[in-house]
Amino acid sequence: MCWYCGCHTTITQRDEPILDYLDFLHEEVRLVSAKTRAQLSIDHVHFGGGTPTIMRPEEFLSLMWLLREHFDFASTAEIAVEIDPRTLDPEMTTALGEAGVRRASLGVQSFDAVVQKAINRIQSEDQTMDAVTRLRKAGVDSINFDLIYGLPHQTVESCIATAETAIGMGPERFAVFGYAHVPSFKKHQKLIDEKALADAEGRVAQAEAIAATLVAAGYRRIGLDHFAHPNDSLAIAQESGQLHRNFQGYTTDACETLIGFGASAIGRMKDGYVQNEVPPGVYAQRIASGRLATVKGYRLTPEDRLRADIIERLMCDFGVDVPALATAHGFDPQMLLRGNGKLATLESDGILDNADGVIRLREGGRFLIRAAAAAFDAYIEQSGRTHSKAA
Repeated sequence: MCWYCGCHTTITQRDEPILDYLDFLHEEVRLVSAKTRAQLSIDHVHFGGGTPTIMRPEEFLSLMWLLREHFDFASTAEIAVEIDPRTLDPEMTTALGEAGVRRASLGVQSFDAVVQKAINRIQSEDQTMDAVTRLRKAGVDSINFDLIYGLPHQTVESCIATAETAIGMGPERFAVFGYAHVPSFKKHQKLIDEKALADAEGRVAQAEAIAATLVAAGYRRIGLDHFAHPNDSLAIAQESGQLHRNFQGYTTDACETLIGFGASAIGRMKDGYVQNEVPPGVYAQRIASGRLATVKGYRLTPEDRLRADIIERLMCDFGVDVPALATAHGFDPQMLLRGNGKLATLESDGILDNADGVIRLREGGRFLIRAAAAAFDAYIEQSGRTHSKAA
């Protein structure tokens, strides 16, 4: 396991647990398909992390064919997958191309050898470049790289060096995330030396150094933490005001329905959110009994929908016309603006401008966009979860 990982993860040294999990995943696809009342046209499929490509090529193809059998795929459907370049073999690369995968997200994090050792993820530049080359030959024509700042022993200089090396490999997009150190929540993070982590000021400096390097190389800055070539669909969506953001990050996908498969998967329907059982064993028990794995959900209220739209526009555009959105949703904008102490504080601190509810983040305040979004979150004070630093 990579020690920085914040995902729900299960480690195994044997194939049997993976094969068993795939059996249950196949059955969940059948169960969900049988209970879908209306035929859904599938525009996007995303195989998320940890490492979906840990399965064998024939297993991946079998899962992809099952999805196509049970759901109606649009002819332009985009199929994407997350990949650990260290474990991607030629056979799996070929299978990805055969399955119609056209976008791959590769975990890079950092090319600094000291940092890699400190997070238990040794990955050479050659491994990464080889994966990129083979994926492009297989027809995967859009490559994303994930970079992380705030890792142990990282410096501004090492962040710039990693970004420059990654740029040389020609990915279409970058996602640049801050390391979230929450050892109380993810026990394996206790293996990371907290004394080697940068403070908040250092994290911001690292993030800005990566951003400046990518922008200088011609990438457009997309929202808070993504970068894309000017001709990439993500950059085009931002330019036209059609950029969206969900719990997986920035996207061009405007679909109302997102179906999550697998343990811990989150889905979004027109009326709200649902989530599957998190422990793989409990997930498997539900599927084996012929029941959906969904264990909890939340139905959005009309006010929730308004607040969600405001937060999304802030996260995507760094600005929002609150009165216009409130009116469109049938609400008085003063309900959100009058007495909003968090918003007033951000304005008085020079983080944002507020012209009668038309809000715009100042350039130097973009790293505080989550704080601006939180000013419109009705539930944030109720959350008991411990989070890492905001920067």
